[in-house]
Amino acid sequence: MRLIDSPIKFGTDGWRGIIAEDFTFDNVRICAQGVADYLKQSGLSERGLVIGYDTRFASEDFAVAAAEVLAGNDIKVHLCLNPAPTPVISYAVLVTKAAGAIIITASHNPGSWNGFKYKSQEGTSASDEITSQIEKNIYQLTAKKRRTSLRTTDIGRALRKGLVDYLDPAPAYFKQLNQLINLEELRSHRLNIIVDPMYGAGSGYFMRLLCGACPERDSSVASLPQNDRKRRAHNDIVEGNIKVTEINAERNPSFPGIQPEPIAKNLTKLSRLVVEQKADIGLATDGDSDRIGIIDEKGEFLNQHQVFALLCLYLLEVRGERGAIIKTLTSTTMLSRLGEIFDVPVYETPVGFKYVAPLMEQHDAIIGGEESGGYGFRGHIPERDAILAGLYFLDFMTKTHKTPSQLLDYLYSKVGPHYYGRTDFHISASKRQTIMDQLSSSSPDTIASIKVTKVDATDGFRFFLTDKSWLLIRFSGTEPLVRLYAEAESLGRVTKLLHAGKKLIGV
Repeated sequence: MRLIDSPIKFGTDGWRGIIAEDFTFDNVRICAQGVADYLKQSGLSERGLVIGYDTRFASEDFAVAAAEVLAGNDIKVHLCLNPAPTPVISYAVLVTKAAGAIIITASHNPGSWNGFKYKSQEGTSASDEITSQIEKNIYQLTAKKRRTSLRTTDIGRALRKGLVDYLDPAPAYFKQLNQLINLEELRSHRLNIIVDPMYGAGSGYFMRLLCGACPERDSSVASLPQNDRKRRAHNDIVEGNIKVTEINAERNPSFPGIQPEPIAKNLTKLSRLVVEQKADIGLATDGDSDRIGIIDEKGEFLNQHQVFALLCLYLLEVRGERGAIIKTLTSTTMLSRLGEIFDVPVYETPVGFKYVAPLMEQHDAIIGGEESGGYGFRGHIPERDAILAGLYFLDFMTKTHKTPSQLLDYLYSKVGPHYYGRTDFHISASKRQTIMDQLSSSSPDTIASIKVTKVDATDGFRFFLTDKSWLLIRFSGTEPLVRLYAEAESLGRVTKLLHAGKKLIGV
């Protein structure tokens, strides 16, 4: 058995590695054994586990390898039939009353990566306490290299013994969304929508939901034979007044020409097609469909902060909901302004939905979200869900009779203009430590000629300035990156802040 050379660590949302280098079948089995040991230690093993996967190279095979380990430990496994979005798999945890879920996905990372996420019995990202115990179990297996500690059984035998069964998680998920939003009413509006699932697990989901062909019985384009799926993926489907066109909908693990992260630079094709086809909106989901990207009717990308604030405004003003808003520290201050306007509390957490979800449950929050484009909602799982976020945004449009750009103007009329920027830099471990030591020992008095009023070191180093702008220097929890974030009242000011941040870290 070839074990990973460096320790397996769960970052802000699981463990990720390069396929065939770090991310191997042996190491996936080791992770699965760590989960099996955790379930036994916590008294949850009798409840079983859901195992799902995305559309990356060999994801279904890695999922089977994990299922064989759980079954080898006499733990029941509900193994997904097809690639499925992370929120769909997470919801299946509640439906099956399982102890949690393993999801084989690297989310928005390039095609050479894959990953191993663990979801709790609530269907949300596992807490630090849970992942620390799993990491400890993994370390005990790898440090001692005790091959006998890893228990596995052949998938065929596990199926015959009833330790593994196959699950289609989509029907129950579709039923849940029908309870959260009036899909029949939404379908009655005239909309031209282009959807880009970015070759990921979300392929077919908006099409099934918006085109009204009994999704509870015919759950997903993903369940079709491969040839039919390719044919459907490049056709338009029109149901009533709604027209849905999918692009990049076939399975292609190399994600040709893009990285499956729904940000502006990866959505140029979608932007162009929205303009060419006079579409009302473009919707994009990342590799595992827990992040949403939105292109307005002019082909312009609405950044994640704008979308987060717009979804909050929709819930507060259109749906009339009241309750807390949970945001990570990298998210826009527009949310605080909306909290003041509608007299609702706004709570802030470190980056990672594993910090957002507990506060959502504690405060019965109407929404929780983060700068990456992932948003969770009350009445659903406390987990990011790009599909529900997209449906809510469409409902906002139809209820107000406004285009996406008009909605943004309406938002700014309430909270004032806010502009945002982010820059990422690859760094070595030694450079990372140098930057941290430098910023910890000496804080600048001014940034881009504006006085610093406060420094927050909760997650990285965030500098608040007298003009109400801010700059954040933060290190990724899953990749060798340092990220610079800035928000200000003008794009020019954002550019100056990011430039100043680059000088501060010396890259």
